[in-house]
Amino acid sequence: MSSFDTSPEQAAHLDQNDPLRGYRKEFHFPKHEGKEVLYFCGNSLGLQPKQAQSYLQAELDDWANMGVEGHTQARHPWLSYHKTVQDQIAELCGAKQHEVVVMNALTVNLNLMMVSFYRPTPQRYKIVLEARAFPSDQYAAEMQARFHGYDPADAILELPLREGEFTHRTEDILKLIQEQGSQIALILIGGVNYYSGQFFELDKIAEAGRRAGAVVGFDLAHAIGNVPLKLHEWGPDFAVWCSYKYLNSGPGGVSGVFVHERHELNQQLPRFAGWWGNDEGTRFQMRPGFEAQRGAAGWQMSNAPVLPMAVHRASLDLFHRAGMEALRHKSEQLSGYLLAWLEHLSQGRYEVLTPRNPKERGCQLSVRFASGGRAVFDALSAEGVMADWREPDVIRLAPVPLYNSFNDVYAFAQILKKALSSAPVSSLSDR
Repeated sequence: MSSFDTSPEQAAHLDQNDPLRGYRKEFHFPKHEGKEVLYFCGNSLGLQPKQAQSYLQAELDDWANMGVEGHTQARHPWLSYHKTVQDQIAELCGAKQHEVVVMNALTVNLNLMMVSFYRPTPQRYKIVLEARAFPSDQYAAEMQARFHGYDPADAILELPLREGEFTHRTEDILKLIQEQGSQIALILIGGVNYYSGQFFELDKIAEAGRRAGAVVGFDLAHAIGNVPLKLHEWGPDFAVWCSYKYLNSGPGGVSGVFVHERHELNQQLPRFAGWWGNDEGTRFQMRPGFEAQRGAAGWQMSNAPVLPMAVHRASLDLFHRAGMEALRHKSEQLSGYLLAWLEHLSQGRYEVLTPRNPKERGCQLSVRFASGGRAVFDALSAEGVMADWREPDVIRLAPVPLYNSFNDVYAFAQILKKALSSAPVSSLSDR
């Protein structure tokens, strides 16, 4: 790394040439001892867009001034509020408008999708998960298997990792699908793994799953707003996501669903129904007999939660203005700059679990320590760095292109250097 430019001028140069640098001013940053923190935790909770307050206040004002009439007369009528974000969500997902809908919370939507798409038989009942899948995915898969009368220890097939490796190789995933395909009912993959930060080759996984006769679903909690997605083209049966991480839509923010259009008119798919998923033309006739409306909207159970969706709309407007192509370009530069600093400072005391190839990661880098990782994390926190600790030995760092700068990374590196010099950190080779 002798050629790596460690000067503050290099960070200043990169920031000066960043066409997205102005978006930083669109967000509120927490403070530490009167100064803005170095925020690298957007993979857990995104920062608040400044315009969220005005978007939310507009709905509160309409509620105050109109009462129930706001359903039809508000500036953004509440009856159709979910449609106000449909175009922008479809844009981020690489989907057609009718293939997406914003509703509920993430794990609620995951279970709703599994009700429809996990249809096990005695011959084909297994659910494929990546190693270290997020607990919500694990728990949902376990309970769905039990609901259908299967033992999760038998029904859940976890993708193996090679000895000493923390990320999956695509060839190993495809080989397992090919070999076990006749028994697989559902392949459920996190688009970006929450622990390692690996961005899976979702197009190849979806194709292999379809070829094997399995249903394919993606949990995009760590992918949407982070990496480019082409869900319609890739062809999974369904996908779900949350909005409070990279989509900056507030704690517990509203979730979303993708259902590929090949299922849009399939009234025979079992589902848990509610009146908002019923055909709009007959919804208010209040009669029995559910008639699902076209596309993903047919999985809605209740009307839109307007207040959290107002915050969601405020953030999505920023994504629409910035453009995912430009965000992805900066993300690769920003995570690459952080990776270079991490390698420069390591001296064997930690390893980066996340793939080096920028096409195989989003903006998160996961750093695994030989020892003393918690002491380093605490030292970083004491200096105003907001990152994320994952037991037993990993610090997750996510420089987000919408609001993080190259100077943020440079300042973090100086604090990390100090923390490493004062914390009892041994070499990975000593293990």
